[in-house]
Amino acid sequence: MRWSRRSSSACRRPEMTQASDFYYRLPTRAGSQRPGSHPGLSHGNGQEFVTHATLFSRPDPRRLDVRASLRDVRGDWLVRVMRQRVGIPVWLAADVSASMVFGAARTKLAVLSDLARAIGASASRVGDAAGMVAFDSQEREDLQVPPSLSRGIGQVMAAALDDPQLAARAEVGERHQGDPVDGLAAALRQLAGRQCLVFLASDFHFPLVRLDEALDPLSRAFIVPVIIWDPAEIEPPPLNGLASLRDAESATRSAMWLRPSLRAQWRETVAERRATLAAYFANRGLRPFWVQGAFDADAMSEYFFEANA
Repeated sequence: MRWSRRSSSACRRPEMTQASDFYYRLPTRAGSQRPGSHPGLSHGNGQEFVTHATLFSRPDPRRLDVRASLRDVRGDWLVRVMRQRVGIPVWLAADVSASMVFGAARTKLAVLSDLARAIGASASRVGDAAGMVAFDSQEREDLQVPPSLSRGIGQVMAAALDDPQLAARAEVGERHQGDPVDGLAAALRQLAGRQCLVFLASDFHFPLVRLDEALDPLSRAFIVPVIIWDPAEIEPPPLNGLASLRDAESATRSAMWLRPSLRAQWRETVAERRATLAAYFANRGLRPFWVQGAFDADAMSEYFFEANA
């Protein structure tokens, strides 16, 4: 059982922040009929040359290549076949369970809201549709945002996450009992088999045994695991003494005497959990993006630069 310190700002509504976009591109080609900015599989009005074809098979005189036609041994008129760039839907799968309400300076839910704004701004900049699904121990249909090309879609997603009732649930103990993987699987069911970009944002404070059940249907999607941790979870208090702790999910309270050996064990447990998450996603060919305290748009851009290198 993981214990988290009580946050005095658990029910405080986060302030609105300016959305900062980031660069993203799929590392693979996408099959889509809608023009966009990502490498595509379909032929059309693009700038990437693929091959030549005869004018008879592809009657498009605008693509006529005179030099290639003069060199053709059969004397056929040849046209250039181009591959067009396409647009893809971008989804945020948001964990809104009780542990996401924890935070010392700002709650993890507020950081998730910043991520939603950044995703909306980034998708709007390149012409992609963005949407959101949410989950705790079940699918949160009340927080779902259908994909849209609107420039304000990021603010719409953030507004749903900024709802103070989400934070209030943690204070009054209104929690759903169950496995968050069940909620995640239900939320991602509508994305099964689709080619899209999915930002899976959570603190992943739940067992990973059944996580494959939720992720396996997304075989065609490019998944970015966004692991959101608060600095107060990573580093224990510096002073010795009696500390009152509360489980972030069940709200169960406990007292613990902090001492150097316990702080060392705290840091060791955090390092083990980090290694476990990194190994799990590496086995699926994924690389997690770590957020500690605040979302960094420039770091997310570097993440995609490295993925496309």
